[in-house]
Amino acid sequence: MTCRPEYVKESSDPKEVVACIEERFGEDVQNLELREYKGGLEDAVQYHLLWLKVSRERFLELVDALREFDFLHFQIISGNDDGDVVTLNYHVALFREAGKGKRLGACVSVEVPKTDLVMPSLWERIPGVEYSEREMREMLGIDFDGLPNKALVFLPEDWNEDIKPWRRDETGPSEADVRELS
Repeated sequence: MTCRPEYVKESSDPKEVVACIEERFGEDVQNLELREYKGGLEDAVQYHLLWLKVSRERFLELVDALREFDFLHFQIISGNDDGDVVTLNYHVALFREAGKGKRLGACVSVEVPKTDLVMPSLWERIPGVEYSEREMREMLGIDFDGLPNKALVFLPEDWNEDIKPWRRDETGPSEADVRELS
């Protein structure tokens, strides 16, 4: 099969999206899994969720490939300190208007090494990503290359930006940084 995004967009078949990603990215995409979620009286497939991991170097290329299939509806970025890396999980959706069984959510994971905490920003492609990228910056220490506004979102203006609240290493908060709120 030769991947044709215009055909996949017309058919809005999640399995064809997976086949195209496998064809275009090969081994650069790992842990690729398509899950079906059923519900309703008929216990029929309501939507699909695609899970995959891609290298930071091919991340923007993967996002652009997903955008070829349909409007990429950005939802949120979640992140975690996983030892030597910070894992970012980009939650997006495709085919939201396609109807039952054809809607596709995706979670694209990217591992960012703590020795080089820089990630390309999606801001120029999806401006709505700004607050999620700013949150990951202040909480986990990821610098988003191309993000124009890097001001704090949740932490106070006088916060010591060397302290990253969601990190589990030496950059995380010490006991002296934590105060009793009640």
